Parts: sequence; structure tokens; C-alpha cells
Amino acid sequence: MLRTSMWRAGNREADRGVIASPNIWHWPEVYEEENRAQDPRGAVYAALRESADWTASDVVDVGSGSGFHLPMFASDARTVTGIEPHPPLVAAARTRVRHLPGVTVAEGSAAAMPIPDASVDLVHARTAYFFGPGCGPGILEAMRVLRPGGTLAVIDLDATAHPYGTWMRADLPHYDPASVETFFEAQGFELRRIDTLWEFPDRATLQRVLGIEFGPRIAARALRETPGTTLTVRYRLHIRRRPAGLELG
Repeated sequence: MLRTSMWRAGNREADRGVIASPNIWHWPEVYEEENRAQDPRGAVYAALRESADWTASDVVDVGSGSGFHLPMFASDARTVTGIEPHPPLVAAARTRVRHLPGVTVAEGSAAAMPIPDASVDLVHARTAYFFGPGCGPGILEAMRVLRPGGTLAVIDLDATAHPYGTWMRADLPHYDPASVETFFEAQGFELRRIDTLWEFPDRATLQRVLGIEFGPRIAARALRETPGTTLTVRYRLHIRRRPAGLELG
């Protein structure tokens, strides 16, 4: 789930340690439009498959939201588990995957997954929770549930790339993409950058999506600076593997 507005809100549900995600929590229908527009050629998942092929594997999707990406994993994986903290989205995801064998959705968080130790091969988080400093508990939890040799794949937005990254930095002046990269590097992650397109069916859909991702001023600026219905957006893929024989104490 894309969480630009999550950083802006800075809203934590202290009782569960969950970071609120105002865009999809408040506007799930618009977020569904956004998901359909993002990377229709599949560049992000092609890069992910090169780093961590999930064929015949057990996959966890952290921050799975309404389950948009679960069927894609299910087409090749042995099992897929969506983890989502927001109950209405848990219900929506369960409805989406109810006819898919081997796919389940559980209420939980990145830092507290209801999954046994060393039981999955890939933990995937797409623009959810893992935004650099402060996400250490989620990294430790991913290492707990991964089998030795398993992979934690964190996909976030590259705020250094124009134009989307320019709007992000204007909307989130305290967000420092360099410090995020430094954090992930220090935690042992490999980095890969992926250029994509977001393709919208019309300007009205583009405007709705910009409106849930940015504050009003930057959303209006982004719309003015986008002449058509396509955006260029760069992602970062951060990869960390659980070493064979790693013991967590």
C-alpha cells in the first residue's frame, strides 16, 4: 500500500503499534483506482522476481490492504498470507481472495505477525510500514518468520526522482530519502531502483489519486504539472535475506 499520506499524518495507534494509513483507510475506492494505475507493465514485480522468485514458495504480504496484490502472488506461490491491521480492509481482502486456494488474510501488524517462526520464504511489503528509521521491530519480526535463506523485500517510493519524488519532498519536507537509504544499507539491505509508469484512464481519476496522496496545495501543483494521464514514478527495492543458521535470541 502506498503510504505517502501516512508519513504526513504521523498517526500511530499506540495500543497496537500500528501506523495509520489515511489514504487507503479513508478512501479505499480511490486507492483501488490508484492500484490499477500503478505500474501496469509489471516492472516492479519483474525486478522482485529476479531477486526472490516466489514460485512454489510461502509468501507473506505485509500491509496487504484490500488484497490487491494477493492474487498475483497466488498464481505461482504455494501459500500466500496477507497481513493487515485495519479490520475493514481485512474483510475486503478476504472477500477478494475467498475463491483462491492457499490464500489467507489475517489481522496483524508488521511488528506482530500471527505467523510461526521460520515458516515463510518471502516477506513482501510494498509502500507499507518500512519507511526507514523506526521500522526496526518490523525487520526483526520479518527475520523471525522467514526460513533461513528467505527474503524480506521492501518496496518504497524513490523521492529523489522527478516528478513524483519532487512532489513528495515538497509535501513532506522532513522526509529525507538519503537518510532512509543509509538506514537500509546499515541494516544489510541491497538496493535496486525501478522506473515505472502510472497510467490513469482519465484526468478525473488522476486528480482523485493525487488528492489522497498529497495535501491540497501539492496535489493541485502535481495536477497542473501533469499534462496528460501518465506519471513517471521510480521505486526502490530493498532486499535483505535471512542468513542460513541465523538464531534470533
